[in-house]
Amino acid sequence: MDSTPVPSSSSSAFDLVSRALGRYIPRGGAAAGPADAQERRITHQPVPDDLAAGQREQILGAVALNQDLMITRCNLDAPVFAGLDAAVGKLFVDLLPPWDVPTVTRRLRQVVETREAHVARIQRLRRRDGSELVVSLSILPAAAPEEGLTVSLIAMARRLHLYAAETAIGTSLDIGETAQSLAESLLAWGDVAAVDLDYAVWSGEGVTGQVQRRIRLRRAALVPDRAWPEGYITLGDDLPSDASRLLAQAVLPNDAPQTIVIPDREAVERVLASPRVVRALVPVDRSAGVACIPLVLDGVPPVVLGVAEVWRRADCPFRDSELLDLQELVARTAHHVDLARQHQREHTQVLALQRRLLPRSGGDTIAIASVYEPATPDSAGVGGDWVNSFPLPDGRTALVVGDVVGHGLGAAATMGQLSMEARALLSAGLAPDEVLEHLDETVTMLDDAESGLTAGYSALGSTCCIALYDPVSHHVALSSAGHLPPVLVTPDGHAGPLALRPHPGLGAEFALREPFDVHTFVAPPGSLLALYTDGLVEDPALSIDEGIDRLADAVSTVHPWDALQQAARHVVSTLAPARQRDDVTLLLARMIGYREGDTATWRLPARLDAPARARAQVFALLRQWRTRDDTRDEMALLVSELVTNAVRFATGPITVRLIRSGAGLLCEVGDTGNGRPRLKRGDLLDDSGRGLSVVHGLTTRWGVRWTDTGKVVWAEVGR
Repeated sequence: MDSTPVPSSSSSAFDLVSRALGRYIPRGGAAAGPADAQERRITHQPVPDDLAAGQREQILGAVALNQDLMITRCNLDAPVFAGLDAAVGKLFVDLLPPWDVPTVTRRLRQVVETREAHVARIQRLRRRDGSELVVSLSILPAAAPEEGLTVSLIAMARRLHLYAAETAIGTSLDIGETAQSLAESLLAWGDVAAVDLDYAVWSGEGVTGQVQRRIRLRRAALVPDRAWPEGYITLGDDLPSDASRLLAQAVLPNDAPQTIVIPDREAVERVLASPRVVRALVPVDRSAGVACIPLVLDGVPPVVLGVAEVWRRADCPFRDSELLDLQELVARTAHHVDLARQHQREHTQVLALQRRLLPRSGGDTIAIASVYEPATPDSAGVGGDWVNSFPLPDGRTALVVGDVVGHGLGAAATMGQLSMEARALLSAGLAPDEVLEHLDETVTMLDDAESGLTAGYSALGSTCCIALYDPVSHHVALSSAGHLPPVLVTPDGHAGPLALRPHPGLGAEFALREPFDVHTFVAPPGSLLALYTDGLVEDPALSIDEGIDRLADAVSTVHPWDALQQAARHVVSTLAPARQRDDVTLLLARMIGYREGDTATWRLPARLDAPARARAQVFALLRQWRTRDDTRDEMALLVSELVTNAVRFATGPITVRLIRSGAGLLCEVGDTGNGRPRLKRGDLLDDSGRGLSVVHGLTTRWGVRWTDTGKVVWAEVGR
């Protein structure tokens, strides 16, 4: 349904349509007004087959209705409308087939209430002799509400209907909408129309001509909308396997797809053979015939995408000309269905990649919630925005949000590569600015058309923001590559964007490249950090700064007790534009941190007695924490080895930190050295590297991260 604004003219819609029809009305057939309409005689003769060419073009008409949906004026003098009992004082819905009355009545009353037009509905009207006329029906509100409605009718001539149908079918890349448009167009030739697609087509998988004998059909479209008998296959249902097999065999005799016609109910029951299959496929209890037209892609061998079925009463058999029209329409539609299948396949692939990038739970030290809403462009339905959060092995949490230029599979491939690379580098202990330097080089490399991965696609200008949260010190280290500044809400309720230096983004030209800064700030427990992409704050009516201020105001209303995921959805629904032009992404992180009694830090001089002092302090703390004896012994030995290595290979003071978490005990030893500890195999008499072998054997995992003053070696032991 399309909605159009109410005409601004003071003339009624009926008068406007009637004036537009003037040159099509036969001589002596002026529009009937309210006074003379009651005296007007309606002829009920069948439409002749040999109308003159000029009369064939007389396909326009109009009917005025009051608020009770009764006919008050009528302009249906064109010969094609002969036989319609559109007398003044009768209900308009009396012209409809019984099963269409509820739907059309609902549409008529909707226009009365909302004053929004309902345009171009394919509809069947009943003549007095039992025949039917297919029209394009539009419902227009009158200039004043008390004047009711005007219903304009366009009789669907053959070529006009084929053109209108193909135009409507080719407007969407959604496979369900494409199938529905085809079914609605097919309704012009029957009482019920259905489109059943191969499951591989419906799911976006590849299809070939080699597996058509094992075709599995799913109902993709069904019209009209009505209450169906029990057991009948409706929208989204899979056809019984024997029904799929019968239809496949019917349209594929000798591997040559062709239209088949089963003329009446007796023949239908004989072909389907099973009462269960009859209940599943036959839409009405009365006698019915069906035409089955395959959706075929030309090729060697041809590929059948599915079957279109048109059902009608047995007393209205299909004429050869009608079957040719049906085949022409379905043939024109097949390539649209295949385009929608390819789009569905790409959409599914990108969604699978997007799900892999969804944030994980933040654990006990941080709460995470995210919302991603694609702008649903025709290219794939998913764009290049990405958001991720994950715990690092050393107890910190990484928050990453990025915006890759463009949409579709090329943008998604770049998005996935950058996200995985960022995760790997952060897990290896690199700082946010160092990670962005690597991502900058990656984007520059991907822009090389010879690389093959993104030939014809440029990721230059992509943006990224990385934040690392330390739950012990409650510090956040943040670096941005051209991304919009995150919004921080402190526990006292103050909200605003962080002050970051502007940056040109990833992959900028050499002359524009700037170093990536690291912005460090304190986020006390209870703080809320919002990372997002520009689709959330961009509004044509506002500046970007005003959009960010609106986001800060919305995030500041999130109460500490609110469920974070629900709060994130509320923020997006409040700020996101009604018509999204870009993807919308939001990541909310509520800082929790460790409890004060779950961490301890000591600073020791780099002297020979440092290992013994560290061992004694750790042993005493673990006894206070009431850990097991074997755990205390292992952790004391572990700390002793790490401090010994720091004394031997580094200078300056040594920092020892012990953290108690749900997973176990985490030990960190920091020094001012810049050498990287490496685990290696050694001879029995080789003393070098023996300490790291002990560390490796005692821990569940260990690693190194770099700081501005040196390095930190961390190790985790299960409790």
